[in-house]
Amino acid sequence: MEWTAATLYQTAGDRLACTLCPVRCKLADGQVGACRVRRRTGERLETGTFATTVRHYDAIERKPLYHFRPGSSVLTLAAPGCTFRCDYCINHRISQYGRDDVPWRADAVDPAEVIELAASRGASVGLSYSEPSLAIELTLALAALGAHRGVGVVWKTNGFLTEEALALAGPALAAVNIDIKAADEKRHHELTGAPLAPVLASLRALHARGVWVEASTPLIPGVSASPSDLARIAAVIASVDPGIPWHLLRYTPAYRRSADLPTLPDALAAAARIGHEAGLRYVYVERALGPSGRATRCPGCGDTVVTRDVWALRELRLRDGTCPECGTVVEGRWDK
Repeated sequence: MEWTAATLYQTAGDRLACTLCPVRCKLADGQVGACRVRRRTGERLETGTFATTVRHYDAIERKPLYHFRPGSSVLTLAAPGCTFRCDYCINHRISQYGRDDVPWRADAVDPAEVIELAASRGASVGLSYSEPSLAIELTLALAALGAHRGVGVVWKTNGFLTEEALALAGPALAAVNIDIKAADEKRHHELTGAPLAPVLASLRALHARGVWVEASTPLIPGVSASPSDLARIAAVIASVDPGIPWHLLRYTPAYRRSADLPTLPDALAAAARIGHEAGLRYVYVERALGPSGRATRCPGCGDTVVTRDVWALRELRLRDGTCPECGTVVEGRWDK
């Protein structure tokens, strides 16, 4: 791993306190943080996240972002590390860098090259598969260069950030999809090793800063799959803004929970109803319910205004972000 200068830290006695995530590790010289990708060297903090194990183009719908530049592409990067320790993570070989003894290889990232590649395709740049907030320095570099080329930066994130990190990241981000993995603190901590409250605070803060926000919830047995759990999560999202799209993810057993059963389509359909009953205008299921689970319907008249294939736009019928039948505004960033 190559280490470069990091931001977001302060002196705390003879330690350096990292202020990126709410763990706020206080590091002695040479010590590595709980995330395994930030360390102290002398009187500075360093990051190992100017690297990626992934560099490929995706449809923006795959993040998933359904109301942000539909039909466009995103150049996806995956820097190592995560602030969570989810025991079902399908990307654990990247996210659990430094915790699990698995082979790992990454290539250095040149932000200027990434922006040039994205601009050539009219794409955004996305950080995904691991935890993008750990690569906040890379995000800031990409956003600064991308601002001059019309290239936005998007995150698929767990939302586990401090207020200091949100203040720095917010202006650099065009869109985020935030995972809300559990309905209460106890189960969230059991699943991730981290509290839930900072995640919900990030949802509110990024939305308030004008970042386009969508949310995702995997239906994990015993954690987020019961009707009461789903209703609580949906109510929290609706309290921020009922126009925030909510993506219900079919749980795919993996890593240390490979013996679990995947989510049944009927459970996903019931969860979608719960989301609408909580007041959310846009609730999505990517594959298990077919095209209807991916369609956007006008909250005014119910007409279908966006249809999608799996990870692709099929038809966008909106006119300047409004329903062509009744003129109701459909929230989103619809310019490709």
